[in-house]
Amino acid sequence: MWDFSAYNPEREAAKYVGDKVASVEDALSGARDIFAERLSETASVRETLRETFRNRWLLCKATKAALSSPDAQKYKGYFDFKEPLQRMAPHRLLAVLRAADEGFLTLKIDADPERCASKMYYDLCKGRKYPSRALEEQIKEAIGDAYARLLAPSITTEVLKEFKEKADIESIKVFGENLRQLLLSPPVGQKRTLAIDPGFRNGCKTVCLDAQGNLLHHEIIFPHPPQNRKIEAMTRLYDMVEKYSIEAVAIGNGTASRETEQFVERTGLPENVKVYTVSEDGASIYSASEVAREEFPDEDVTVRGAVSIGRRLMDPLAELVKIDPKSLGVGQYQHDVDQGLLKEQLDNTVESCVNTVGVNLNTASPYLLRYVSGIGPALAGAIVQYRTDNGEFRKREELLSVPRLGAKAFQQCAGFLRIHGAENPLDNSAVHPESYPIVDKMASDLGVPVATLVGNAELCSKIVPQNYVGGETGLPTVNDIISELKKPGRDPRESAEEFSFSDDIHEIGDLVPGMELPGIVTNVTAFGAFVDIGIHENGLVHVSKMKKPGQKGMVDPSKVVKLHQKIKVVVLDVDLDRGRISLGLA
Repeated sequence: MWDFSAYNPEREAAKYVGDKVASVEDALSGARDIFAERLSETASVRETLRETFRNRWLLCKATKAALSSPDAQKYKGYFDFKEPLQRMAPHRLLAVLRAADEGFLTLKIDADPERCASKMYYDLCKGRKYPSRALEEQIKEAIGDAYARLLAPSITTEVLKEFKEKADIESIKVFGENLRQLLLSPPVGQKRTLAIDPGFRNGCKTVCLDAQGNLLHHEIIFPHPPQNRKIEAMTRLYDMVEKYSIEAVAIGNGTASRETEQFVERTGLPENVKVYTVSEDGASIYSASEVAREEFPDEDVTVRGAVSIGRRLMDPLAELVKIDPKSLGVGQYQHDVDQGLLKEQLDNTVESCVNTVGVNLNTASPYLLRYVSGIGPALAGAIVQYRTDNGEFRKREELLSVPRLGAKAFQQCAGFLRIHGAENPLDNSAVHPESYPIVDKMASDLGVPVATLVGNAELCSKIVPQNYVGGETGLPTVNDIISELKKPGRDPRESAEEFSFSDDIHEIGDLVPGMELPGIVTNVTAFGAFVDIGIHENGLVHVSKMKKPGQKGMVDPSKVVKLHQKIKVVVLDVDLDRGRISLGLA
């Protein structure tokens, strides 16, 4: 309880003057300090100020270091910037917080000190008046000191942390959705693949893979400057395609990608050999990882990176699970958000994608198996070891023979594991073994063997779902079983498509406003989508350019475009000095 009964503060302070307190002013100063400390710890006062700060503007100002640092130029748009906190987009808040951490911005919430002081006093006194002018001056001075020295910095930190937590959640959600789209990218499937990690001076690292992704051959060709050994490179490329019966070519999208794509097209490969551009993000991380060293102990990082590019084309999900999601280039300020929440979200996303697609039990790597529901790293290793020692799995029940894989783990994982060519066709479907008796009864009622029912949409359409509801089996489960029987083991991912950039565009200087160009979405954020148009700089389709005519309200970019989607864009503006390209949707 606050006591404001001291009519004459100086007379009260004089009582404390002695050995430890030299003067009345020292006594008053000490009393004000105690008052300020107590005030700064009062819960109701802090909450009143929090509510005030939440509804104010955030002011950003450039520091002296920013004005002289090239590294600060990416934050130039925030050098003199303000925006209401409540309306501040997550990506902008994370950007200014990062800039402040790097010493390029000072941040301040523009709360009015006088109004805040009045609210603080009212919160304390509940409308009571000061007993004297002298006490009023002391209290006002103590409140002002508490606000400026203790409360304003503390509440600013708390409120910014509160808004950052919300921004973290939103950014992590965007990251998770991008990761999902990346992992579920269309595969070309099991095709004999030639993969190229492009380069100029050090050449193009080239590998040949069989249909299972095993390394058959590797070498380096030099079709570009400064070596310019084009004829030799064409001959070697054509010979590799012939010798290893290549069906698809994967070209990394990094340095020299466009030039390599054009070189491959001029080589005159057989018509059945399709050429694809593949994202290199994270390939260098994989090539130097423990996983890569285990897979290719005798190869250097350049070979491992090229293999990763080829395998990504064949099955993006199976290859990308080996790489830390934060290295895949699809995040939004991923290093600034809560790392615990981010890891949880990304792990859940990977597991969800793996379980959605399903896993070939006889070809899956331990890195893919560990994300199957009910299987962790230890069981994944045990499954692969059992497969090595005993040969391919012939039926799902054989999983129960794997050391340490018990009935509970089997129940969780069995429905997500596929066995191609199994004796029981249901072992190559998403139907769980617990539901096999239901399928047996469906087939019996139709008078056909289970093998005849599986994959026969006409027969499946004759099944009456209500006839099989009972016990723990509800109607939704029965409908899911019937849907799976119609198309057993169907991969939910689309098929990969060929794609070519414009032949007329090679660098940013070739761009002119009004041009329409093909592009590939490389990242989707809350403020728009980045698009690769075939040059070194990606363009940005800002969220404001995604609205349809007459559309009102906010637009969610992830609802307009998808990661790796092939789209048409129009060039709106080109900033050569900053290397920025503004795009719109064509």
